[in-house]
Parts: sequence; structure tokens; C-alpha cells
Amino acid sequence: MSVLLSIIYLIATVTFIVGLKKLGHPETAKSGNLIAAIGMGLAIVGTIFINDIEVPTIIYVLIGVAIAVGAVLGWLIAMKVEMTKMPELVSLFNGFGGASAALIGVVEFIGNDNIAGTEATIVSTILSAIAIGAITFSGSLVAWGKLNGSLKSVVKIPQYNIINNLVIIGIVAFSAYFVVTGNDNQILLYGLLASGLLYGVLFVLPIGGADMPVVISLLNSLTGIAAAITGILYDNMVMLVGGILVGSAGIILTVAMCKAMNRTLGSVIFGSFGATAVGEEGVNKTLGTIKKTTSSDTAIMMNYAQNVIIVPGYGLAVAQAQHVIHELEELLTGKGVNVKYAIHPVAGRMPGHMNVLLAESNVEYSLLAEMDDINPQFNNADVVLVVGANDVVNPAAHNDPSSPIYGMPILDVENAKHIVVNKRSMKAGYAGIENELFYNSKTSMLFGDAKDALTDLVAELKGM
Repeated sequence: MSVLLSIIYLIATVTFIVGLKKLGHPETAKSGNLIAAIGMGLAIVGTIFINDIEVPTIIYVLIGVAIAVGAVLGWLIAMKVEMTKMPELVSLFNGFGGASAALIGVVEFIGNDNIAGTEATIVSTILSAIAIGAITFSGSLVAWGKLNGSLKSVVKIPQYNIINNLVIIGIVAFSAYFVVTGNDNQILLYGLLASGLLYGVLFVLPIGGADMPVVISLLNSLTGIAAAITGILYDNMVMLVGGILVGSAGIILTVAMCKAMNRTLGSVIFGSFGATAVGEEGVNKTLGTIKKTTSSDTAIMMNYAQNVIIVPGYGLAVAQAQHVIHELEELLTGKGVNVKYAIHPVAGRMPGHMNVLLAESNVEYSLLAEMDDINPQFNNADVVLVVGANDVVNPAAHNDPSSPIYGMPILDVENAKHIVVNKRSMKAGYAGIENELFYNSKTSMLFGDAKDALTDLVAELKGM
């Protein structure tokens, strides 16, 4: 490796670290992403044009075409994707990263004419890239399907823990067989690839929808690990460092999400949130009857309030109502009302999703309060407006030991003086369980599309 290429790789590595640091805050995230992208661009250019390998011209042409096609597709997707689809997009990108690692492993195995004479560590690395890449690819596609509604939130597979454990043991045993015997049979190799793809499906399919933020973080970590493995294969420090950064960040985020949901990683992988019967027509024999309200009544309540807390959820993102809710916030602030946003760590089905959504509508970052900071303030809130959130405000997490979400940290909305919940219907949230908050005597249900309901609410307030 030339000195110049080493310097380029060092610069790229530094940009990754700086970019990752800046991604930790909404105000610097955009510049952090740009810095890391520039570093990756430098690394790619350096790798292609500064090397000691004789490369046919046609290879450069193919690489250029691939980069151009990928850049155009990436740009089109990024420009057209709705904020509500961001979790699905992250899953899809994770999958593509895993697929790349798996394909690299397959190419390296097939292109090696002397597997039996190759060091066991190298063969193990190649097989790890194939297995982990395949698991990440298929698992990410299943997660993508669950998030966009193409697949059921929870798919029950009889004895799936036993089946999954047998499959993963088989993958490990299969890989060990290759390493020990030096077998270079390509049909068996494709069998290993297929086993990895199968495990990815079996791994994610039974996991409950409420656990998907954890799964996304875990798959993101696996993508990083797969990238680091390919970096080892090619002795490429940028791929190695980049993979390690993504892998470690994914693991840290996975642990943080588990903590936020009071779940262990084992309980996510080997268990899932179940579903319970949901009340019909707003009546639940155990919890009671709901109370409906109107935009006019809600506007009157907010107009005379001193402290209002807004709890945004996935329903807000689906309705693309982030700009309207910002208008509501500005209108209330202009009337002398103190307004804050309560953000649960997994609001919007992905870590940071709600922060980005609100930043898009120019909501001041100082108004966004994290769960631990805002929970003590609900006691002093005159009105709490819950827009499209469900499981993250469900008091069953505190009150019902039999509930699947019991023990999960939630926003303590139930402590407010008055609660208004905007939902399209009484349909259960992503965890598939009934929400006690809707039947609370302090709660009023404002039914309708979030954007329409908030628009009516803003119009009512403007007339006061």
C-alpha cells in the first residue's frame, strides 16, 4: 500500500469518527453525515486509482457504472422517501450492506483455488462474511416488511426457539466442517448461504412489532460486523474501521433500546410481545368506556392552560402532520402557554425518528424533552395532547403485571390534569395490546386523521 493511500485512509477514518460524533445531535447531524460521506468518497477514489494491482480497463468501467447507478438510485430514494418510511429505509439499507458482505464472501471462496491450503483464519473469515451477511440481508427484508405492513407484526412459529437454535447450530457446524476439511464444494457453500438466509427469516419473523426498534439496531450492528469482516479479507483499514464503528454503535444502541423498553436482548430474540383482545366500539368490560371530544372543546381547554405537553407518535408521522403541530405549538406559545414535546426513546418505531421529524418542521430542539426529563413535569401539565402515540403511554406498563409490556418505561401521561388523545380509531398500537389510558376518567378521545384534527384545532384556537 502506498504512503498516499495510507494517508487517504487515515483521513477517511477521522471523518467517520467526526461524522459519527456529530450525528449525536440534530443540529449537527446533517454536517456530520456530509463529512463522513466525503471521507468515504475519498476512500473509494483512493482504493480505485491508487493501488499496485494491474486492473483491466473494463473493470474500471464496470465500477464506474455501478457507482453511477447506485448514486442515482440512492439520490432518488432519499429525495422521495417520506419521513414515515425512514425506519423501513434503514432496514433496507442494512439488508443491502449484509448482501454485499455475503456476495464478497462467496466470490472470495469461489475464487480461491486452494481452500485446503488456505489458513483456517482466512477461511473462517470468508464463511463468517457469508453467514452474517446472509442473516442480515434476509432478516432486514423481513423487518422492512413488518414495518411497512406487508407482513404481520407477529408471526407465530411453533417451537420457533428450538428450530432457530438448531438452524444456527447447523450453520456453525457447517462452517466448521469447511474449515477443518478444506472442502471447496460450491454446492455445499450455497447450502451455507441458504441456511444463513433461512435463519435471518426465522430470527425476525416471530419477533413482536414493539420490539422492532431493537431488532433494527441489532441488524445494523450485524451489518457493521459484516463490513469489518470484509475489511479483514481485503486488508482494508477503512472497511475495517468503518465496520467496527457501525457494529459497536449498533450494539450500544441495541442495549440502549432494550433498557428503554425494560427488555433484555434475550427476551427480544427468544420472545415477543403478544396480542390481547381489543375493545370494540370504545367499550371494554374491564377498563370501562371512553369519552369523546371535539376540536372546539380541546381548543378551549388549551386556550386557558398554562402548561401543555405534546406527545408525538407514529400516527403523527403517518399523517405527515409535523408542520401543523409546529403551527399549533407556535400559536399556543403566542398566547402565553408553556409548550413542550415529550419524546419517548422509541417514538416513531425507530430511535431518533421523532426528533428528526420535528426538526424537519423547524421545531426548536430545546422544546424536545427526553422521557426521564419530562416525566416529573406531567403532574404540572394542564393538558397533554397525545398525537398518534399508543404503547409508549400505556399505563399497563406500570399497573398490570400480566401485561406483555409490564415494566417498560413509558411517558407518565396519566399524571396530567387533562389528557386528549388523537387517534384514527380504537385500534391497538404496534404491540397489539389494549391501552388503559384511553379509558382514564381524565382522558378525552379526539378521533380522526392527525393532520385534519390538528388543522381544525389550530383553526379553533385562531378564532379565540
